[in-house]
Amino acid sequence: MQEEVIDILKKTGAVLEGHFVGVSGRHMKVYVNKDAFLPHTEAVSRIGELFAEKNKHLPVDIVVGPAVGGIILSQWTAYHLSKLLGREVLSIYTEKTPESDQVFRRGYDKVVEGKNVLIVEDTTTTGGSVRKVVDKVKVAGGNVLQVTVMTNRDTTSVTEETVGAPFSWLAILAADSYAEEECQLCKANVPVNTNVGHGKKFLEAKGLA
Repeated sequence: MQEEVIDILKKTGAVLEGHFVGVSGRHMKVYVNKDAFLPHTEAVSRIGELFAEKNKHLPVDIVVGPAVGGIILSQWTAYHLSKLLGREVLSIYTEKTPESDQVFRRGYDKVVEGKNVLIVEDTTTTGGSVRKVVDKVKVAGGNVLQVTVMTNRDTTSVTEETVGAPFSWLAILAADSYAEEECQLCKANVPVNTNVGHGKKFLEAKGLA
């Protein structure tokens, strides 16, 4: 599974090297550009199938993914889980607020209430984003059975304790990441990529763009 996932990401041009800023604000040398991967429906379907196979032993009622990329992964995972389990598994999502929180809208909090939930996400660097989804599911009265991510970038720091629920991944894509003040890439004057990730916002905040 590890090799297949990384191969899919590389073939779709989703694994990039350079100087990137993630949603967490941390700087990194390797970046997973989900926007390059998500247009390839066969590849995304296969990742959803791998999510489903990994969690088919669980009594999942609903798959939840955070907007935006997690919406598509949630749909494909629920589709393949429904086939494996022989019953309908629903797919819903949380939406991002201007404050970078994740919330249920459209009445989806009522859909989650009392249900067994699988949360899927593309990549974790700090685990902060997926933790917000876990918390919102719990507030809505859902039971988080498992969080599974496509790639975990830091298996030491991003754990069950970090995300607040049982945690697993399809593949490990280990890469150093740095707080801004400790960034080795900044110190080496490696240009920040402004085409993907949050590099443009970072430079704008610094008055450099």
